Formats: sequence, structure tokens, C-alpha cells
Amino acid sequence: MALDSGTYVASISTMYRVLSDLAEVRERRRVATHPARIRPELVARGPNEVWSWGISKLRGTAKGVYYDLYVIIDIWSRYVVGWMVAPAETGEAARDLIGAAIATQNITGAGLSIHADRGTSMTSKPVAVLLAELGVTKTHSRPHTSNDNPYSEAAFKTLKYCPAFPDRFGSIEDARAFCAEFFEYYNHTHRHRGIALHTPASMHYGTATEVQAARAQVLEAAYAANPRRFCNRRPRLPKMPTVAWINQPTVSNDSQKKS
Repeated sequence: MALDSGTYVASISTMYRVLSDLAEVRERRRVATHPARIRPELVARGPNEVWSWGISKLRGTAKGVYYDLYVIIDIWSRYVVGWMVAPAETGEAARDLIGAAIATQNITGAGLSIHADRGTSMTSKPVAVLLAELGVTKTHSRPHTSNDNPYSEAAFKTLKYCPAFPDRFGSIEDARAFCAEFFEYYNHTHRHRGIALHTPASMHYGTATEVQAARAQVLEAAYAANPRRFCNRRPRLPKMPTVAWINQPTVSNDSQKKS
């Protein structure tokens, strides 16, 4: 406008420099600000203390057709306490699955924490109302932080890397039949390295200690029969875990000094 009137004032860069010096170069729109997400820190020292749940897509009969697999896993025992294949992801379906799992495990919900991602069904009102009524503590992963839900991610990876896992399912009934067989195997047959090569069911229902003792006797007998086979060193079993974490709580320097 100054040039149009025959006057030269300054260059555009000079104008911006002056504006910057006067703190006038800034975002003028109302931009929403969000507080920093809290890092979830959960610990379980026994079954039914912390559950993790998530949803994964299963390919259906054709391109664009998917079924939703809901899975709830106990992080201490790795036991799948509930699962469901549904035609769509809804808060009502998630609420019903969680309620059924709590009833099946014969727990009231008090003292239980349930962790999940931030999907629409995870943060839905039906789920929030149910957990509040049962006294269940709920936590959520931070956005774009898959490490905040490692147990569910690992369970889905085990499922989808199974040699028998198909590229597509012919129907939702096929998907349900496959998952029923898989989770039966996962809970009662699969030996999990994270729980000292025990089955999730054995850890969850308290028989792992007896199994561990029986294994120790077998190893001791093998060592006694031929010590040289073990280079004269008694073989040791993997140690059974006593705790499971979702993001191990940080310990301050003051706490470390006191301990």
C-alpha cells in the first residue's frame, strides 16, 4: 500500500525484524494446549492385580472386511482372562467382555487395575461407567507410545506369528473358531519364556511352584547320573518372576539413598 501511494518505507524482511523485536511475530489463532500425558506405572505381584487389554484387526473374506479381536491378559501370569471376536469395535462390546471376565475370575473388581490404549472403545463411556461401578482403576497408554501396553502387543504378535494363522478368515465364525483353539493352546500348553517356561494357566492358578519343584528333581537326577554332561555344574532352572511391570516406577535418588 505504501508503494502504491509512491512511498518506500522498508523491506519486508526489515518489517518482520521490527515486528520480531516487538514480540509481534506469533501465532494469532487460538491453539488448544494439552497437558503432558502421565507415564503409566503399574505393578503386579500376583494374578488379577493388573490386566491389559487391546483390540486387533483380523482380515475377513475380502479387501476392506475386518473383524475386531478383543483380548484381556493378566500381566503377571500372561493368562488370557477374556477374549472376543466382534464384527465391529464398540464400547458396549468392550464393557460386556470386561464384565464377563471379572465375573469368570470371581473377583469384585476392587484392587484390580485395567490398562489399555486410547482407542474409542477403551475410553468409551460404557467402559468407564462399568469400571467406576466395580471400583476398578483404569489407566491408558500415552499417545503414540506402544511400549506403554507391551503385554497386549506381545500377545497379538504371538497370535499372528503362529504358523497356522491364516492370511484371511472366511467368516467371523471361522475367526472365532480359530481364536478359541489358539487361546486354549496359549493358556494351557504354550510355555512362556517370560514366566520361566511355565504355562499361563499354571502361573495364574498357582500350580507353577509344584511344576518347578518337579523339574528341579528331574534336573538333579540327570546331574547325579552324569555330572560330566553338565561340566560338573548343577543345572539351574529359569527363575520364576515375582513381579510384572508396565513401566517400572522410577526411583528417586533420595529413595535410593534411604534404601
